[in-house]
Amino acid sequence: MSTRSGEHAPAGLVVVDKSPGMTSHDVVARVRRLAGTRKVGHAGTLDPMATGVLLLGVNRATRLLGHLMLTEKAYDATVRLGVSTSTDDAEGEVLATSPTTRLDAKAVQEAFAALLGDIEQVPSAVSAIKVDGRRAYARVRAGEDVELSARPVTVHSLEVRGLACGDDVVDVDISVRCSSGTYIRAIARDVGASLGVGGHLTALRRTAVGPFELADAHTLAALEERFALVPIADVARRCFPTYTLTPEQSADVRVGRRLGVDLGAPGPVALLDDEGAFLALYEQHGDIAAAVAVFTS
Repeated sequence: MSTRSGEHAPAGLVVVDKSPGMTSHDVVARVRRLAGTRKVGHAGTLDPMATGVLLLGVNRATRLLGHLMLTEKAYDATVRLGVSTSTDDAEGEVLATSPTTRLDAKAVQEAFAALLGDIEQVPSAVSAIKVDGRRAYARVRAGEDVELSARPVTVHSLEVRGLACGDDVVDVDISVRCSSGTYIRAIARDVGASLGVGGHLTALRRTAVGPFELADAHTLAALEERFALVPIADVARRCFPTYTLTPEQSADVRVGRRLGVDLGAPGPVALLDDEGAFLALYEQHGDIAAAVAVFTS
């Protein structure tokens, strides 16, 4: 097993392939131990039943997480039609069942296709969205009725990859690429409702977050054997346009001074020194580039 002291642990991103049954906070705790530092945070959450890509920042990279352009995510999922649950997934109580014998493949395809594009989606009542200062799921578990407002999301692609018909249910395998904030559980619920039979999610695997995919990810067991981290400079290059500084400019950027340069993009733009080290994120304001965040300490 590889561990390192918190003082000397490098800054960067750990791309985890999360196992089922773990919360995102469980994963953070494990990575803190492996990295030898408490400075570990995650970008977005995955439900305990879900698997797949979970991004964690280590040391200075924890400050970068909130700036990352992780606006697009991808999932593989299985939707069970014919059963609705209290949580819109397999962990909830069954609320109703309905026979699916009258459903055909075309009707199912059309129901999913109707959710493509820019839509207004009502999040699941057991989501982490705060209602009057408390998480919606906490209110539901306390026995409250929670009604959340619809919010705009974008489903970029939604492919039905397979249908399996059982005695009383239909299981549908789908692949989804969508904007951040889209609930796949809500897609299962809404398709089931549109078909008049109810629906819920039985499996969910996140296959990509922004530019980071399963090919970049490591299980916790693999990280126990070899701690793999994407260096913070590589993260910056993958997620932002870049601008290379002269040594004189680098000295100014290290203390957050404004620069009289054209970054070539409105920002945020990752500023690198002449050796490729990541120093800061800057934005263009007219003829001046100003600091968004400096990452040199």
